[in-house]
Amino acid sequence: MFKKMQNIDTAFRHIRIFTFVVVICCTVICCFALYKSFRLVYEMQSKVYVLANGKALEAYASDHKDNIPVEARDHVKNFHQFFFTLDPDDKVIQANITKALYLADASAMREYDNLKENGYYSNIIAGNISQKIKVDSVFVNIHTYPYYFLCYATQNIIRTTSTVSRSLITEGYLRNVSRSDNNPHGFLIEHWTTIENKDLKIENR
Repeated sequence: MFKKMQNIDTAFRHIRIFTFVVVICCTVICCFALYKSFRLVYEMQSKVYVLANGKALEAYASDHKDNIPVEARDHVKNFHQFFFTLDPDDKVIQANITKALYLADASAMREYDNLKENGYYSNIIAGNISQKIKVDSVFVNIHTYPYYFLCYATQNIIRTTSTVSRSLITEGYLRNVSRSDNNPHGFLIEHWTTIENKDLKIENR
């Protein structure tokens, strides 16, 4: 009788241990499942899907600070392309200059006014001249604010009888402003000046 009671007691102990182990395992599995669920939700919230031509493209959300060098260089590049890309059409000139002036302060407006007063744009229209620009490189110092930049570019001035290549080096500063449709990168160019603008070569057409 006593031996039978010992066997029953041992069986109950084994059942308790087994139950305890099962409970611990279930708790660990539940905690792991919750952790993975929250991790998955967090990762999904950091992703943006953009529909383009019927296809879902994945875009990743990131802090603005992570993209400052890239966005700053693109802002400077866009400004120079708008300001210096000209065709013998008053509407094209006005459209490009307007886009450029959204990206810079009064220093760009002063440069535009000086060129206009000197008849630069009138000569482009009268002479059927096209002006293109290729931005070769943009240096941006993000360690000081406002961010100093240096832009190296090449201008091509296409006339009826010749094509002139000119080197263009400009400098200025970038400060943060609100993003908008007219200024998607949220920068404004300040104290913009031209350091160098000289002929490299002239080719007859």
